[in-house]
Parts: sequence; structure tokens; C-alpha cells
Amino acid sequence: MSVTSLKAKLMQGNQACAEGAIYAGASFYAGYPITPSTEIAEILSERLPQVGGRFIQMEDEIASMAAVIGASVTGAKAMTATSGPGFSLKQENIGHAMITEVPCVIANVMRLGPSTGGPTSPAQGDVMQARWGTHGDHPVITLCPNSVQECFELTVKAFNMAERFRTPVFIMFDEIIGHMRERVVLPEPGQIPVVNRKKPEVGPESYKAYEPVDETLVPPMASFGDGYRYHVTGLTHDETGFATTKPEKMAAHLQRLHDKINNFLPEVVDYEEQSIEDAEVVLLAYGSVARAASRAVKDARAAGLKVGLIRPITLWPFPGEAVKKAAAKAKAVIVAEMNLGQIINEVRVAVEGQAPVYGVLRADGEPISPTEILAKIKEVL
Repeated sequence: MSVTSLKAKLMQGNQACAEGAIYAGASFYAGYPITPSTEIAEILSERLPQVGGRFIQMEDEIASMAAVIGASVTGAKAMTATSGPGFSLKQENIGHAMITEVPCVIANVMRLGPSTGGPTSPAQGDVMQARWGTHGDHPVITLCPNSVQECFELTVKAFNMAERFRTPVFIMFDEIIGHMRERVVLPEPGQIPVVNRKKPEVGPESYKAYEPVDETLVPPMASFGDGYRYHVTGLTHDETGFATTKPEKMAAHLQRLHDKINNFLPEVVDYEEQSIEDAEVVLLAYGSVARAASRAVKDARAAGLKVGLIRPITLWPFPGEAVKKAAAKAKAVIVAEMNLGQIINEVRVAVEGQAPVYGVLRADGEPISPTEILAKIKEVL
């Protein structure tokens, strides 16, 4: 997404995320302080009242997620931010938002774990938790910026996707991106489209909260307080929102949760390629590690090595087709990530044995350097 404006500022990643939320029309934040995401809450505690919004610090992460759900069903664009164990605590209520189709945004500034782990140390240990952290079957949308500029832009996109698909959306970046400072070009209002919630076109007497009205399969969502009454439950439910145990209704409900996203993957899935056309070695990296991988590609090319990079911008749904296509021409695929092997397994599935998959994996609180990645490139060639 390109942005042109004269408003250029030096900003921290967490600050850019907060400003992206304001740009997208966020009017509610509930959260609990936790390193390294706390600056998002601190900034929004000041910025939201300036635009007529509300900020509340809850007693814990569980209550924070519940408050976000409550605010969203009243019509507010709502978000929370957390890190590490806070993300774990939010999972049950995230699952509730998934099955009740409550749009909201959850920012997770990843740190080293498990448990308290390394609160000030960067890591990418939560990417599989984003996909499988809640129980049951549902799709997820997870965005992963690799720059401060993208923290702003992808936060706007996260809100847009939450409203468009009526679903929780994750934006996940590691401590390095959250705390680094870079030049950010801020757009004028209207330069980046802002998506608002689809409202019902029928009166309260005819409204069914979970009945899709068009090919998007996304039901219009009335706001509590606008005269519409409907039931919100974490149980499987029918079009009216009331619980059902009829197999055909349960199956249809859960299938629609998948179809409303999977039927529109070209609208959702995003990735970036660098020097991939003739690559004999394909790198895959995301977040801050993708910056090191990009440098490694340039250094490898300077040394006469045909190396390219795929950077997932949407971690979920995973851009498996792009990975598969690149691997078909490659001698090797290398996955670099700050964990002991999470997305690498998704890459192996996508590659389908067309090329060997190697890892540059690190989970010691230190970033992965271009030198480490370049050494692995030379090793596998």
C-alpha cells in the first residue's frame, strides 16, 4: 500500500500501530499493560479521548478481551494489544468473538516465551498460537508488518478486514518492530480507504443477526442500542442467534465461518517477493527477520548466488500457493524465524517435497543476522 503525504514523522512501531487505529476509526480500547506492547495502550489512553473515543484499563487480559467484544457489539471499532502470556489469556474470549462474528483487532507484540520468558526480548513464538490458540474450527486473519510504516498501514488494514469479514483480526509484530523508530509517512484522511460495518437494511422485526444477505456470506450487524434485539451466544446457533443442536444447522454455521474468508482469499492473502524469478534458493521470512533476509538476498546476489525472498504479509491465511510455485524452480528453501520451528512446518506442507526445506531458527532473545542467513545459503548450495 503506497501512501503519499507531507506528514512524515519519526515514530516507534507501537506508536504507529496506535495511530493506525485512530486513522481506521477506532473508538474503544481495553487492555492491560504488558511488555513490549504497553506503549500502544499508553498512546491510545491519550489519543482516543481526543477523538471522542474511550480507553479503559481492565483488571487483566481476560476482562480486556471481554470488554472489546462488548464495545464492538454496540457498534464501536474496538481493539486491544498484548504480548506473550497476555495473548494466551485472551484466547477463550477470542474464540467467543470468532463464533459470534464480532469484529475487533488484537495486536500482539511478540516476545520470548513460554510463560514469562523474556519480556524485553524479541521472538516470533506466537504465530501458531494465532492460528490454533482457540479450540474448534474457524479461520483466522493475521497480518505481520516488517517496518514501522507497515505497523500503521496494516493496523488500518486489520480494522478494515475485521469490519469487512465480521471477524477478529490479529496484527502481530515482534519486539524489534514494536520498539524501533523509523520515518513514517502519515496519509491524509481518505488516502487509505476505511471500511465500515455493514448495517441491516431491514427493520428490527425482520432482522436475523446471523443470516447472510449476499454472496459475501457476511451477515449485516446491528448495533446494540439501535433498536435491534438479538441473541449473542458462544454456543453453535442458527440465523437468529439462538443455540441449536441440529447437526445441519451446526454444520452450516461453522462452514460459513470458513467460507466467508476462504471464498475470498485473493482479497485477503498478501505477500512480497524479492528476486524470486530465477532463484535457486528461496528464503522465507516475516517480521523483523525479513529485513535481515532481504539484506542476505542482496549480499548473495552480489556474490553471484541466485537467491530470492518470499515475505508473508498475511501469515494466516498462509500464502502456500506462492511458496509452492517458487519452490518448484528451487534447489532449496530456507525459512528464517525467531523460534525453534513454527512457520517452517507450514512451508514444508506448501513445498510438497519439491525441494529440501532448511531452517535458520533462533530463540535466545537475539535477532537473526544477514550473516547467519547467508552462511546457511552457502551451506545448502
